[in-house]
Amino acid sequence: MMLPLIANAQDDAKKDVDTIKKVKEKLQRSAFESSFIIDNPTNVVLKKNEMEIQFNHRFGLLNLDKNDMAGIWGASNIRIGANYGVHERVTIGVGTTKFDRLIDFNAKVALLRQTRSEKMPISLTYYGNWVIDARQKNQGLYPRDVTDRWSFFNQLIVARRFSPNFSAQATISISHYNIVANTMRNDMVAFSVGGRYKITDNTAILIDYSQPITEFLKDNPHPGFSLGVEFGTSAHAFQLFITNYNGIVPQKNYMFNQNDIFKGDFLLGFNITRIYNF
Repeated sequence: MMLPLIANAQDDAKKDVDTIKKVKEKLQRSAFESSFIIDNPTNVVLKKNEMEIQFNHRFGLLNLDKNDMAGIWGASNIRIGANYGVHERVTIGVGTTKFDRLIDFNAKVALLRQTRSEKMPISLTYYGNWVIDARQKNQGLYPRDVTDRWSFFNQLIVARRFSPNFSAQATISISHYNIVANTMRNDMVAFSVGGRYKITDNTAILIDYSQPITEFLKDNPHPGFSLGVEFGTSAHAFQLFITNYNGIVPQKNYMFNQNDIFKGDFLLGFNITRIYNF
């Protein structure tokens, strides 16, 4: 009498397992094509064993009074970096920037991921970096200990893919420098908002705005505004834009930007990313 009951219980258990597998949530497609939305990190996390090569370039300020070919002949800033997916939710990276000879180590962690069923309507991602100023001891504000050369950046990114054509994100961040001028503070709280709208299958319009919140005694940093276009393929993303940020590394922009968008302090820039699968 007991044998049929046991057999039925095993069948029911197997059906329950199969049902769980069938209703497993599918992730929404990525809200952005690149790990940048011009000047701010996006929620994009690489797949495991993917590598992304990054090239960021900012020309000099657009100045009609100078013969500098729209800033192309002016002083330009460049960053070259590489990211690697160590887990489907964790990406690590390293890069170096021309201005101030910065070397950055960074990590991005997907805390929440948007699902197609809308059970999880947003993506929540953490981004952080650790940056060292590699200039000589007699340059900048770093004449003493190595610890004076470090800066740090922590950011939470809330992103959503509203439709196949439109995605947006908002962030809150804190930047920290171990040593700053007497008129500044060591920490800067800021937020940013940005969006991406596709106009063709491979082309999109990008907009990015960053607002420092913390106030200094003098020379408060100006907000950042960027507007551009992105061209994407299965492995490449190319962004061409105008911006008033030239620091590239986030905390450099949030803490020190003196380019005023209301005075026309804009410059041309571009970002290029290339993904390799291993």
